[in-house]
Amino acid sequence: MTSWALRSMGAGLLILMGMLVGAWLTSGHFRPLLDAEQDHVAICKAARDNLAGLAQEQGKALGDLTMAANERQARAEQAVSEAKASADLDYTAANRLQQDRTGGDQCAAATSIIDKELGL
Repeated sequence: MTSWALRSMGAGLLILMGMLVGAWLTSGHFRPLLDAEQDHVAICKAARDNLAGLAQEQGKALGDLTMAANERQARAEQAVSEAKASADLDYTAANRLQQDRTGGDQCAAATSIIDKELGL
């Protein structure tokens, strides 16, 4: 073989050894950094999943509160309607009592009208 071929093979061998040593040193330097970043990623993913779960729970609780508020409002409106209907009947009865005119003693007349309303 010629000297240039031996020199080329030697240079190639040196380049190959340089690449291997460089890769080994690089992996030795960056592996701990990569491992630390992977740990941080795992912690962040766990925190994100936890927050997502909490957000879902809060959304469900908010929905439940909204539904309960709507039910209370509907019951309150129904109670107001029933109270108004009852008050209208009482108001009508009171007007009848005021319009009934009887002669004689006012106390006896009031007692008579009230007894008549109560069905006594």
